Amino acid sequence: MGPALLIIVGLLALVVGAELLVRGGSGLATRLGIPPIIVGLTVVAIGTSFPELAVGIQAAVAGSGGLAVGNIVGTNIVNLLLILGVSAVLSPIAVESRTIRLDLPSMAAATALFVVVAWDGRLTRLEGIILLVAGVVYTWVILRSARSEPEEVQEEYEHEYEVPNGKNWKGILADSAMLVIGLVIIVVGSDWLVDGAVAVAVSRGVSEAVIGLTIVAIGTSAPELVTTVVSTIKGERDIAIGNLLGSSVYNLLFILGATMALSPETIGIPRDVLTIDLVVLAVAVAACIPVFRSGQRIERFEGIILVIAYLAHLAYLLTARV
Repeated sequence: MGPALLIIVGLLALVVGAELLVRGGSGLATRLGIPPIIVGLTVVAIGTSFPELAVGIQAAVAGSGGLAVGNIVGTNIVNLLLILGVSAVLSPIAVESRTIRLDLPSMAAATALFVVVAWDGRLTRLEGIILLVAGVVYTWVILRSARSEPEEVQEEYEHEYEVPNGKNWKGILADSAMLVIGLVIIVVGSDWLVDGAVAVAVSRGVSEAVIGLTIVAIGTSAPELVTTVVSTIKGERDIAIGNLLGSSVYNLLFILGATMALSPETIGIPRDVLTIDLVVLAVAVAACIPVFRSGQRIERFEGIILVIAYLAHLAYLLTARV
C-alpha cells in the first residue's frame, strides 16, 4: 500500500477498533458488576483514548517522537475547539455541575502539568512516570466522586450503559472477544498509520509533528467526534461531553505518560510544537473556563468562536508549516 492509503486504512482501523474496544470493555465491565457510572467515567474514557496510546507507542518505538507528541497535543486541541464547538453550534450545551467542579479543573491541571514537564523541550521516562502517577490520582478522584453523584446522574449513566442480562458466560465471552478484536485492530491500524504518516512526512518534507497535529490528530479524535455529534442529535450528550473532557485528561496523563515511559529514548519536542501548538492548547483550556462558567452553558455563538479558532489554527498549520 502507498503512504496515503496506509494512512486512510489505518485511520479507519482505529475508528472501528475503538468502537469494538469501548463496546466490549463497557459490556464486560457492567456484566462483572461494575456500576455504569464508573464504566462511563473510566472504561469508556480510556477506551476512546486507546488509538492515541497505540499511535504514541508505535511512533516512539519507531523514533518518531514528534509524531507522538503532536498527536496528543493536536487531539486535545481538536477535542476542546472543534468537537465542543461543533456540538454547541448544533445545539447550546447545558454544562453539568460535575463538569465545572471536576472535569474542567482536572483538564486545566493536566495541561499545566504537561506544560511544566515539556518546557525544557524534552520528555524523559521519569517525567512519563510522573504523568502516569497523576493519571492514577485522577482516576481515584473520579471513583471517589462517582459515589456521591446525585441519583439522577447515576440513572443517566445506567440508561446510557445498560447492564446486560446477567453474568452469562456467552455474553462475557462475546464481550471479551469484542474487546480483544478491538485491541488487535487498533494495534495493526496504528502501525499502518504511523508508517504512512512517516512516509508522507519524509516524501513531502513536512515535519512529523505537523502530520501528528493534523491528519493523525483528527483521525484519532474521530470516535469522540462521532459520539458527541450523534449524542447531540439524539439529545443525550451530557455523558458524551463529560467523556470528551475525561478522554482529554487521560490523553495527557495516561496516554502520553505511557508513551514516554515505554519510549526507548528521550522524546524531543519540536520547537514549533512547544512555542505555538502547546500555547494554543493552554489558551484553549483557559478559554473554556469562562465559557463553561458563563451561565453554565456553551451558547451557539461561543461554539462558532471555538470552531473558527480551530480552523484558524489548522489553516496556519497547513500554510505556514507545510
